[in-house]
Amino acid sequence: MSIVAALSLIVLVTHFTTRPPTEAKIIANFNNHRATYERLRDMLTEDRKLFRVADWGVETDSGLEKPHEGRFPAARYDEYLALLKEVNAKGASRRRGETPEPCVLVWASGFGGDTRHRYICWLTVEPENQVATLDAFERTPKPRDPVFKHIDGGWYIWADW
Repeated sequence: MSIVAALSLIVLVTHFTTRPPTEAKIIANFNNHRATYERLRDMLTEDRKLFRVADWGVETDSGLEKPHEGRFPAARYDEYLALLKEVNAKGASRRRGETPEPCVLVWASGFGGDTRHRYICWLTVEPENQVATLDAFERTPKPRDPVFKHIDGGWYIWADW
């Protein structure tokens, strides 16, 4: 294979693997696993000392830790991981305080300050920065402010980059 062909292949693969899933695909996954998202929302709302959870561990009000070695219950951590795996998510988070706004990270790509994200979030207050479609958001010039795309009820897709 020539160098030009190899470089072209690398560029094509990089282009298609760094594109976010379509709005329709995110919403279809949400609809197919709604009960799981609702369980994650409920758990994140209940676990007031938890701020982030992923396969690397948890962030609590005590800092970062590996649940099987720290204070966060290992069984609860394992349940989070099983639910995240079921919806093919990378992690979940919640805000500190009384209004947790739980979110599930369904896609991310990039490095450092140039990372794009797609979360499915539960909000009790309708956000102001909503878009009709994520496709329209993707066509706007960068830098872009984060936006929300309404799914149903209090559920939204949060997108940045």
